[in-house]
Amino acid sequence: MTTQPEISIPSTSTSTTSKPYTIYNITLRLPLRTFTLQKRYSDFTTLHTTLISQAGAPPPASLPPKSYFSSTTSSPALAESRRIGLQTYLQTLNTDPDDRWRNTSAWRSFLNLPSTSNSNHPNRHAPLSRTQQQQQPITDPIVWLDYHRDLKSQLHSARLQLTKRDQATSGQAQHECSAEAKKHLIKASSMITALDSGLKALANDTWGREKLGNGEMRRRRDLISAAQKEREGLENLGNAMVAKNALDGAIAHATKGDKDKLLSSDDNHDRGSRKPATAKGRVLGKESDRTRALDNQGVLQLQQQLMREQDEDVDVLAVAVARQKKIGMEIQEELVLQKDLLGLLDEDVDRVQGKMDVARKRIGKII
Repeated sequence: MTTQPEISIPSTSTSTTSKPYTIYNITLRLPLRTFTLQKRYSDFTTLHTTLISQAGAPPPASLPPKSYFSSTTSSPALAESRRIGLQTYLQTLNTDPDDRWRNTSAWRSFLNLPSTSNSNHPNRHAPLSRTQQQQQPITDPIVWLDYHRDLKSQLHSARLQLTKRDQATSGQAQHECSAEAKKHLIKASSMITALDSGLKALANDTWGREKLGNGEMRRRRDLISAAQKEREGLENLGNAMVAKNALDGAIAHATKGDKDKLLSSDDNHDRGSRKPATAKGRVLGKESDRTRALDNQGVLQLQQQLMREQDEDVDVLAVAVARQKKIGMEIQEELVLQKDLLGLLDEDVDRVQGKMDVARKRIGKII
């Protein structure tokens, strides 16, 4: 069962518009993050009406009644009573055993939850088909990150299958590993397409959601680019393994006469001027200082060692990227806190300015 977020309304505030109204600060605590939403009473009434329409039945809790003779902006007691009533309303819906109201789009949109947060479908994070990529791009920032994690898992599985293929001794095992690696790469390609189209939708804000910051958009574009390069590299590695296997098979099935023709000069020339054929080294590629003194088995072991070192470097890079992500999230939380503090400071300045204006008018009357 999917863990439900913890919902509370710890405080209220008053808008700074020409006609002030009460804002209810909703706090949602998810397993990986905590964020705050600001809603007014009319948003709750709209949610309640939409839930009845989409679920086909009224929710198990009722909204606190609307007051026609007093305002929450002028009555702190009424604002506190309504805050408690709205908090009870959300918590009742969130913990009720019947989840049909939580499974509606109105509930998820109201709380800015991922579109699949309450789904128990086994293919929740399955890669989108080509038709789904065109019709349902990933437009939720949290689901986008979930799909990117699944993409990295697909690429990692493809790399493991290619490593197993390199270590396999039978042709059947090599073929099975190649097929599995190709399957993971095809899934990765479809997920990259879905992530790219979803990021474009987020950038254009065509789905009514809040736009991501420019820095976050650049970071996600870099993630897509890195995943695309990694997929292409794995695909090229798989093709190189297939070509090498075909070449080794051709050499292994070559007859002794074919080998003699490769190592000897043309018999149609003058036999008196022919020099004895000498064995030559590998001619499949340019030799380096590290491979010149190795036989074929040694070159294969060197290649495997280099691949292991590259995997270790990738793991170190992943740790560094995760650390940078954590730092970025902490910076974001600090910026939100600083923004709230600046808002409070702005309110204090306005209040002090109002008092100064009143004092100035009184001084003017005295003078």
